[in-house]
Amino acid sequence: MTTRMALSVLLAALLTGVSTSAQSPAGQAPLAGRFVDPANGLSLDQAIAQAIEQEPSLRAARSQVEVAQGSRLQASLRPNPSFSFERREEPGGTDTLTTVGVEWPLDLFRRGVRITVADHEVTAAELSAADRERLLAAEVRMRYGDVLATIRDLALFDELVAAAQRQYDLLRSRVEEGASPPLERDMLDVELRRVQAERLLQAARTETAVFELKRVLGMKADATLTVRDRFEDLVERESAAAPLAADASTAVEQRADVREAAARIETALAKIDRAESDGRFDVSLFANYMRMDAGFPQRGFGPDGGLERVRGQFNYWSAGAMFTIPVLNRNQGEVAVARAERTGAAAAYEAARLAAEAELASARTRDARAREAVKIYGAGAQALARQNLAVVGQSYELGRVTVFEVLAERRRYLDVERTYTDALRAAYEARTALNRARGDRR
Repeated sequence: MTTRMALSVLLAALLTGVSTSAQSPAGQAPLAGRFVDPANGLSLDQAIAQAIEQEPSLRAARSQVEVAQGSRLQASLRPNPSFSFERREEPGGTDTLTTVGVEWPLDLFRRGVRITVADHEVTAAELSAADRERLLAAEVRMRYGDVLATIRDLALFDELVAAAQRQYDLLRSRVEEGASPPLERDMLDVELRRVQAERLLQAARTETAVFELKRVLGMKADATLTVRDRFEDLVERESAAAPLAADASTAVEQRADVREAAARIETALAKIDRAESDGRFDVSLFANYMRMDAGFPQRGFGPDGGLERVRGQFNYWSAGAMFTIPVLNRNQGEVAVARAERTGAAAAYEAARLAAEAELASARTRDARAREAVKIYGAGAQALARQNLAVVGQSYELGRVTVFEVLAERRRYLDVERTYTDALRAAYEARTALNRARGDRR
């Protein structure tokens, strides 16, 4: 077997592909297989559902809804009445005075506006949690896509390492037999070491992507995680599920962050009413009962004609109303603060709307161009690169090209495959960005 025939075997193995479950000649299993489980691995839909259920920051956002609901409950409660009790006694004497009183603020003009403010704050908190869910779903999609993209490149390096190892073993035997020059063996040795090192670096990138996916899923770093999908299948499925061509203005208005910004305006308006209501007059009702036992040390004639101490017991009832009149403090400062918050909320709404419109327009353009790029690679460039590698291998077998040209063509093929991965990643990220811009939460 000649050196050219050995290279032909290598190229045939590379073009037909190497199973990710097979052992390499060096006794090393393909690294990509560690991260993929087609039967029990985590799918994209499962990943999103798990993140929405377990991710800590989303749970924190949902707790704010409970906080707002608690504030709503508190705002609906009326003021408590105040009870007082007083007991007076004369030192060294017998006189006593007992007083019992009750006061009840009416809280005029205040409870209704408090409830209105609290209702708007509950709505804003719910929309904030919904927006966090939208962003989290998009982040899970991005991290899941990163894992699949790095796995695809890692599988490619697994194939290259296996093919280079077989080629190196064949040429080493030929050199030992004196049928091939040592230079070709050494060149392949360098190439093998290069692709092995690049595979290890790619494995590190894959592991890093898996750790990031675990983070957004609410999983611990040492938890076991495998994925189910292939990157090409996922991109094809996501691209095929074209979003509805709704009006851009409608899509923007339905986004949770824009609706939250609008709710903040309503909240600010309600706060103005509340501040003005707090500056109005108020009334508190009160009532008192007083029992007094008083007398003198002198004695006088009683009704029966006998002498007795001069003393008496007296009972008094009183009731009335206490008015709070806003003469000096009409809550002017709080009103000014509420109006300033309303101005800021209106500006924030305009900013959120502009950002959403720009994000949606950019995402639509990016999605269209990225899908076109994938079609170019998938339909022509990738297949042509494989064909070119086969032609160069045949030319080398016929003695028309050198081993340098074969290695160069293989590197070009690797570049095309990795660029195709980048195109797939760009298409997937563009569709994810479009779904996020439209306000999708799944």
